[in-house]
Amino acid sequence: MNRPVTLPPEMLGLRRPRWRLAATLRRALLAAVVLLQTLVATYFMLSVLPYHGGNLVEAGMAAVFALLFAWITVGFWIGVTGFVLRRFGGDRLSLMRQQDEVSLQSTPLARTAVVMPIYHEPVGRSLQGLKSVILSLQGTGKLAYFDFFILSDSRDPDVWLAEQAAWDALRDELGLQGQLFYRRRPLNLNHKSGNIADFLRRWGRAYDYMVVLDADSLMAGETLVRMVQLMQRHPQVGILQSSPSLVNARSLFARLQQFSNQLYGPLFTTGLAAIQLGHAAFWGHNAILRVQPFMQHCGLRKLPGWGLFKGPVLSHDFAEAAYMGRAGLEVWLEPELTHSYEESPPTLSDELTRDRRWAKGNLQHLWLMLFSRRLRLAHRMAFLNGIMGYVASPLWFTFLVLTTIEVARLILWPINYFPEQNQLVPLWPEWHPQRAVWMVSITLALLFLPKFLAILDVLLRGRRQEYGGAIRLFFSVLLEMFISALLAPIRMLAHCRYVLEALFNVNLRWAGQNRSGETSWLVAVLNQGIGSLLALGWAGFALWLEPMFFFWSLPVAIPLILAAPIFVLLSKVGWGETLMRRRWLQIPEETRSSTLLDDVERPSRVTAIEQHSAFNDAIVHPYTNRLQVQLAHAPRARRQQRELQQLARRCLQEGPESLSAAERNLLAGDAVSLQWLHAQVWQAEPQSIWGRLLHQRIGADRTSATR
Repeated sequence: MNRPVTLPPEMLGLRRPRWRLAATLRRALLAAVVLLQTLVATYFMLSVLPYHGGNLVEAGMAAVFALLFAWITVGFWIGVTGFVLRRFGGDRLSLMRQQDEVSLQSTPLARTAVVMPIYHEPVGRSLQGLKSVILSLQGTGKLAYFDFFILSDSRDPDVWLAEQAAWDALRDELGLQGQLFYRRRPLNLNHKSGNIADFLRRWGRAYDYMVVLDADSLMAGETLVRMVQLMQRHPQVGILQSSPSLVNARSLFARLQQFSNQLYGPLFTTGLAAIQLGHAAFWGHNAILRVQPFMQHCGLRKLPGWGLFKGPVLSHDFAEAAYMGRAGLEVWLEPELTHSYEESPPTLSDELTRDRRWAKGNLQHLWLMLFSRRLRLAHRMAFLNGIMGYVASPLWFTFLVLTTIEVARLILWPINYFPEQNQLVPLWPEWHPQRAVWMVSITLALLFLPKFLAILDVLLRGRRQEYGGAIRLFFSVLLEMFISALLAPIRMLAHCRYVLEALFNVNLRWAGQNRSGETSWLVAVLNQGIGSLLALGWAGFALWLEPMFFFWSLPVAIPLILAAPIFVLLSKVGWGETLMRRRWLQIPEETRSSTLLDDVERPSRVTAIEQHSAFNDAIVHPYTNRLQVQLAHAPRARRQQRELQQLARRCLQEGPESLSAAERNLLAGDAVSLQWLHAQVWQAEPQSIWGRLLHQRIGADRTSATR
């Protein structure tokens, strides 16, 4: 079972794939349509402008408009492609369609490592999610082929001590002493990609495949088995990416994200997969990788440039997919791999914090796109699409600035009808408001028509009740569109800031994601106050300049002025739960039972660990102390021992709160200190700090034992 599995030649499918020609034709058709549509739209845009692009301001407006219009046009046609393919039963060239179901199920498995890199994540939720995945795999009868690794980069002692205790509890509960492992790196080098690389150096050669999960990832056992079988049948595939759906949302913001992901996502992922085929991107999680070529070809060197383009690559996933493609292997996105899940950031503030990291990482890809040799064009375009995801905001902001300059110039400065010397015929500004209305209408259609196609797709498939019924579905989409329109200017201004920070190479703090909690008014005002003042000033200037221009500015200005209330209200869990009870923004998983999702919510020893201070437990609780002593460092050098003894005495006399996080980290990692403190605490006076903590812990154990 643990030896590599050799497949018969007829199962290997090593002949030249049929999809390459289809991919070339599809991409060429998409490029032609987008280019033609953009040229026509830019021509109409020039005809709307008073001087038809005859000055630098108008030429700049037309150029920026062309870039933005082309970008949203690509998204529109990907959505339409996805809708058409779903109406015809899916893409016949997809990886899932290249063999029948009987052949796939009869494919033998191979050794697979399931790895979960974590950094200061909620311990109970992360490991309970992993437990749910393991139980689901157990139900398939294929658990023996999989090993599980929790790869921690946490530095807060209360976090990593809780991780170790939860890992031990989970390993004991499931009886996986030889299959569930935990490692915490002594040094955080290169963030998540460095954590994965450390695992591969130590254990990679023992496995054929590696499945990467995030701390909030969930994948059904059947999905994991099917992914391994697909990799077995297609040895030319280096990475197979599933399309994770959002679940478990509670706040209003998270439920909006979850609803749009579940409703619109299938159209866009189907269309995207059809365009990319075997040149898809890797999203960093909920995917399976072929270990040997990944180790051989996907190591990330530091960028050799300057500023932003010097140092480690922050967004590793797209780069790893490009390197895998350069090595001659395929990367596939497979939308039909269902029961793959993740969770949304609970608030807009948390999403933008994540975007700040992603913006810098995606902009670094510009160096790889331009200077990396032998990358496939499709992967260079994936880099460009990721870059545009953030550069589109400064482009939109530039368009607004140029529009304001154009209006101000026409109103505040006298019109020069003879801008050139010896000009005999005056140059009259021309206005075509009807064309302007058409331009706005076409742009809105590109943005919103795919969303209505998603409604039609659900109705034609007879799945309306999974989304609360046709009426609730329709009004949920209207609500999502309205709030998305409010959020667009807020995201635009935030992304402009992040792009500038990235270009000036502002250092970012790497931190775990917040997966719970609401945004306070103070945080919202401090975060959005400057943007609100800028928007208020711009709207006031527009009103003073020209009332019609003021009305034109309101869709952008109003959300920015009201950004703080929007931040706070969207973070409310109560509002999200109220809509859930009324079946608004409903998703299919909320209408049917799912053991995979239900197991995450069940109380267990793993989730109970976070109820107590992990550092205090490592000293007070006998079993936890023995565990942490076994996992701690061996005795240190004499000088370090003296320092640790002083810290241990201060901890005993003044209590754990007297120590900084760094000092508690030192004590928690030293076996001798933990043993000594444990012995001293159990002899402490009842009225002492540790005596009271000991009494509280014993009482908590008795209470839990009687339940």
